[in-house]
Parts: sequence; C-alpha cells; structure tokens
Amino acid sequence: MESNNQELHEVSRLYRQHISPDLARLMKFGGPGSLEVSARDCRVTDHLGRVYLDFAGGYGVFSLGHAHPEVVAAVTEQLQKLPLSSRVLLNPQQAYLARDLAQLAPGTLQYSFFCNSGAEAVEGALKLARLATGRRRLLACHNSYHGKTLGALSVTGREKYRQPFEPLIPEVGFVEFGDLDGLRAAVDDQLAAFIVEPVLGEGGIHVAPAGYLSEAQRLCREHGVLLIADEVQCGLGRTGKMFAVEHWGVEPDLIVLAKALGGGVVPAGAILGTPAVWQAMKGRPLLHTSTFGGNPLACVAGRKTLEILQRDGLPARAAESGQWLLTELEQLRQDFPQLIAQVRGLGLMIGVECTGEQHAGALISELLKHQLLAVYTLNQPKVIRLEPPLTIARSDLKLAVDAFRASLSALLVVR
Repeated sequence: MESNNQELHEVSRLYRQHISPDLARLMKFGGPGSLEVSARDCRVTDHLGRVYLDFAGGYGVFSLGHAHPEVVAAVTEQLQKLPLSSRVLLNPQQAYLARDLAQLAPGTLQYSFFCNSGAEAVEGALKLARLATGRRRLLACHNSYHGKTLGALSVTGREKYRQPFEPLIPEVGFVEFGDLDGLRAAVDDQLAAFIVEPVLGEGGIHVAPAGYLSEAQRLCREHGVLLIADEVQCGLGRTGKMFAVEHWGVEPDLIVLAKALGGGVVPAGAILGTPAVWQAMKGRPLLHTSTFGGNPLACVAGRKTLEILQRDGLPARAAESGQWLLTELEQLRQDFPQLIAQVRGLGLMIGVECTGEQHAGALISELLKHQLLAVYTLNQPKVIRLEPPLTIARSDLKLAVDAFRASLSALLVVR
C-alpha cells in the first residue's frame, strides 16, 4: 500500500512539473485520486485494486471495450511482421481496410484517406472540400465540436476554445443545430461545405431532429455544397447503426471517423469520400499526406473492429441496450427532478442533463464513489455523457442504473 501511494504522489508531482499543474489539480479535484493500472472489457482497475465500471468509454473510443482480445491478437501478430509502413512499398492492410470501409459506407463513398485522430480527419476533409469545390467558405453549427487543431477549431462552435487562438481560418459561418430556416438562409452557391455531427457529442448529446439532415443534404446538392458528416464520436455502431447518418437515409460527400475505428487498441482516423471529391486530387496524390496515417497496426485494428461489429451484430445490440438504458434513466429523471432535467440520446450515446453544472459535477464525483466512471460533455458541462461499450451486458447496465440511483439519493440528502 505504501509503495502504491508513493507512486501516486510521484505521478502527481510529474504531472505538475512536466505536463500541466492545472490539469493535475483538475484531475485530483474531479477524480478518485488514483492511477489507472489495467483495463479489460468495460472495467478499469486502479493502483489500489479498485475496479470501476467504465461508462465514459474514452468519449467513444472503447466501443469494443478495453483490450478486446481479438483486436489485441491481430495487432500483436502484425507487430511481429511490420509495425510501421516503409511508405515506399504498397501497404496491403491499408488497402484492405479501405475496401472494407467502402463496402460498409452509405451512398457512393468509395475512397479513404487514413490519419491518426478525429481532428486530423476533419482537417483533411475541410481541405478536400475547398479543393473539390474551388470555394473558400465553410459552415458549421453553434455548439459543435470538431477538434482543437487550427482548422478543426475554426469550425468548432464554442467560443471558449476558439477565442484564445483567433484569428482562425477565415470565412467560417455558424448556424443553430437543427434550425432549418437558419440553414436555408446560410447555404448558397459560394459555400464549399457544411460540416455537421449527426449527434452533437461535446455539444450535450443532441440528436438531429427529424428531417434536418435530409434537408441539409438536399440544400447542399442544390447549391453544389459538400456535406461533411462528422462521425468521429457517433460512428461505427455507437448510435444503433453502423453510420449515424443511416438513421435518416443521408449520403454525405465526406464522412470523418476516428475514436472507435482503432478498436480501443491503436489510434486511427479516416476520411471517406466520393469519387467526385477524390477527383480533385487527380494527378497530385501527395497533396495531402500523413507519415503515420494508415500504418499497418492501425489498419489491422480497424479491420478486426469492423469484422467484430458486423459479426456480433453490435450496432443492433447498441440500439436495444440504449433503449433499455434510456427508459431506466427517464424513470430516474422522474424520481429526481430536482437534479435531472432531461435524458436523451441514440443507441449507446446518451446524455443526462442535470439541472445545473454544480449538480453534474457533484453527481460525477458521487458516481465515482460507487465505482462508475462518467464524464461531462465539453461544451455543456451540465450534461453527463454515457458511452459504455457496445458489448455491455444487461447486468452491467443495471449496475450503472443502481449507481445512479444511489448517487442521486446521496446528493438529495446533502442538499
């Protein structure tokens, strides 16, 4: 025990001295004050041997749970052969993953560019949109989140993250998510692309209203504007469909993926595009590149992830589990209206909106005492997101609901 605490103090000191003093304080204030040591499936173990049920899910990374044995085995086998590409010879794993994605993707999405993260995927998609249309202007939604690199930040709809780094990319406009009248007024023949999350993730888990995305597609087609679907957090089975846009029958010109694509084992991101978009790079294939993007380890992890998602019917399972969980959480909202204002979501991408930010923070801390990991959304701190693995058992969902009930009851006593 003493040696464990010594390591905790040392790691905390190193965070303060070599990573960020403020981050160290934030994590100590909002967390259990422990070190993560190992994780399997939907559970994380700390240095004291405490086991937590993980409903934070790496913000959508761990759709297959932690360290899925088949993904780990596939990556380990590849590690012994060729961990990184020579970048000179053809990379078979990259070709196979691109084929697999094209077979699954909606519409005429045929080509893939591979990178390492969601922000990188967004950066590339914005560049492609400008290249393919010859236009400069971009449109995004207020309260959206597309990443914190310079280009991705330019289309992220939260002033808190944008303002310190302005001026950002020029000619970017914003509309309210779900507001069709505002969208109709903003889409014109001068616009290159409209980038939108089918389900706002960091914006508080808001699902696109009926008809919104289909009308967005129609408007974009009418004006020669590219529709970019950001499915970094909501894609690959999370919402109950392989791609979230499938709920509305929408066929984007570009889709960006990351998080779950690497199976919770290797970071991976991708841009999927139509032949018409890719035509813009004809004769100049090196116009946009990535040294580590599409590396063999990431591609093997991605291929195995897609295989498991399909074989085990995980999107459908997410839809069923999510509906059960939403029903249970709605009952908690009715039982604790002083603390919970609303629950909403799609599949296993669920938001619990508290009646105030202070209540959300207190609830997250109380859930930790009941060994349940959950986090708030970056743009809406009063909304707690729940993104457990798509493989989650009903018994573990019940444990999470019990932890919520006990935590809410404890907070009412304190009040």
